[in-house]
Amino acid sequence: MDNKAISAVANSVRALAMDQIQKAKSGHPGLPMGCAELGSLIFGEIMKHNPADSRWFDRDRFVLSAGHGSALLYSLLYLSGYGLSMDDLKSFRQLGSKTPGHPEYGWTDGVETTTGPLGAGFTNAVGMAIAETMLAAKFNTRKYKIVDHYTYVLSGDGCMMEGLTSEAASLAGTLGLGKLIVFYDDNGITIEGKTSLAFTEDVKARFKAYNWQVLSGDAYDLDGIMALVDKAKAQTKKPTLIVLKSTIGKGSPNMAGSHKVHGAPLGPDEIQATRKALGIPADQDFYVFPEAVKYFNEKKAQWTAAYDEWQKNYAAWRKADKKRAAEWDKYMSCDGIAVPDDLLPGFKVGDKAATRSASGKTLVKMCAAVPKLVGGSADLAPSNNTVVPDNGDFSKENRAGRTLHFGIREHAMGGISNGIVLHGGLRSYCATFMSFADYMRPTIRLAAIMKIPTIFIFTHDSIYVGEDGPTHQPVEQLESLRIIPGVQVLRPGDAQETEVAWQMALETVDKPTCMAFTRQDIVVYEKQDPDWKQNMRKGAYIVKDCAGRPDVVVIATGSEVSLAVAAAEKCTKKVRIVSMPCRELFEKQSRDFRTAMIPDGVKVIVAECGVSSGWRGYTCCSCNILGVNTFGESGKYADVAAKFGFTADNLASMIEGKCC
Repeated sequence: MDNKAISAVANSVRALAMDQIQKAKSGHPGLPMGCAELGSLIFGEIMKHNPADSRWFDRDRFVLSAGHGSALLYSLLYLSGYGLSMDDLKSFRQLGSKTPGHPEYGWTDGVETTTGPLGAGFTNAVGMAIAETMLAAKFNTRKYKIVDHYTYVLSGDGCMMEGLTSEAASLAGTLGLGKLIVFYDDNGITIEGKTSLAFTEDVKARFKAYNWQVLSGDAYDLDGIMALVDKAKAQTKKPTLIVLKSTIGKGSPNMAGSHKVHGAPLGPDEIQATRKALGIPADQDFYVFPEAVKYFNEKKAQWTAAYDEWQKNYAAWRKADKKRAAEWDKYMSCDGIAVPDDLLPGFKVGDKAATRSASGKTLVKMCAAVPKLVGGSADLAPSNNTVVPDNGDFSKENRAGRTLHFGIREHAMGGISNGIVLHGGLRSYCATFMSFADYMRPTIRLAAIMKIPTIFIFTHDSIYVGEDGPTHQPVEQLESLRIIPGVQVLRPGDAQETEVAWQMALETVDKPTCMAFTRQDIVVYEKQDPDWKQNMRKGAYIVKDCAGRPDVVVIATGSEVSLAVAAAEKCTKKVRIVSMPCRELFEKQSRDFRTAMIPDGVKVIVAECGVSSGWRGYTCCSCNILGVNTFGESGKYADVAAKFGFTADNLASMIEGKCC
């Protein structure tokens, strides 16, 4: 290893980072300058990668969990030859640039995940490490290792303070993810000042208690860091935390070590002082040392040789094991997954089942049809109905298991599930009670931002939970999920709709899907629309119609569809019942499609067991919405439902009555 060249790369990173931030007049120079040596080692010496093919499947993954330090990542991507230009660096944080304020997946070449919310990247990395072990167990043979890579993370003090990190680290230690290596930038500084203001715990002891190997070193000892990485790789039964003492803003003569350098440009005077200290010409913006250019040019031959060797090994594996190769191609496909109707449970009209139960039976069939579908629950599998007996449990001892036991860690569960999808080769689902969707909201939002198809299962979807009371009776959660841009929210009304909802979730490739399922039993109702499955994929369909133009259209979702059907039978008016499992999809359809279901000028009633705010545009008067705009109560579910007006008689009176 050429330490002199690495130092030149590190100082080039400092120069590029401080100039990006100064030109943008915003950003975070502290981490990029403080971690310049570490970043240079990761991209130059530690990581197996090939910038010429940034999607090479067997590359090592690097996650900048401390995403505010994005200038570090962009500088290294540029220097090592990814798809960033100098002009991209100069447009840091500008509208439409490839160098946004925080790293964004799918936007910038070489960025593995969207980071910024602290700890989120850490959890994604745990998911990536899980995916690597699952796929290695599936496809590697004694002779050929085509899946054999590491996941590296750079986390800061903020990541270590987040509870999300603790959840994910605990599970990673339990699972013994030996190919997960986390660098902790221990600089002792946060925005407000020294970390001792609010953070005095022994992080090393905490991670040792999580069953991690914990190593310590100096962030500027190049040989020492490489020795620590070797120790980390030698430990195959535990993930490793490498704690590196660093100086925030290193290289800045007057601001290094201060919280003032965390999140603001250095300013022209300090940049000149830093250039002088680093040996950069005073008039050279975005300076790159010639030794750094030479270093990465020479690295390209090594990267290409390793890449070509893997390709050769991969080709030999494909030739020797055509069956595995054919399955590999299915795993690696990014297309939507179509599961034929004849592979589903096949619920019939008159069957009685809670949609959570129908979901569970459908999931078993889906897992049999789609081997790359993996996932689990936050210690609620029997209640969420996510037990898949033939999948096996993923553990230290069984890397081929497809069922993950996340423990009571909803937030980490969401981030880990996203990481599994981001890694590639697998589709993931995760499950909990709908009232706990709030614990997962940041990870659902990130999945939507990244446009990845993680599947989120939420059961016990309304006040019909009953005796557990308002803490476990979701009221606002369904609507809160709908308002996240780019999330497909499905609330099927019976077991047949549940089958289609699962098909829709697996067919979807560009957004996450949230599915809401009931605790209580629902009878499968007859559907008068012969094309109901196709129309459900458009968001809504007609369950029950009347002769001619309806007097009233009742829009209902989930368990309230059955209620609407029962209410309509009590009415003298001509009533049409529309099931709308996905309001967002319905609203994207043509006006002709929408008015064919809900004619202009017709009285509209909406029935949904949750807050009514999102439905106000569908009715002429708020009194035409049967919803729940307060919290629930504890009691038998039928009694609770009756108290809040969810009876056929009450809905029938709304249909027959006049607006306020």
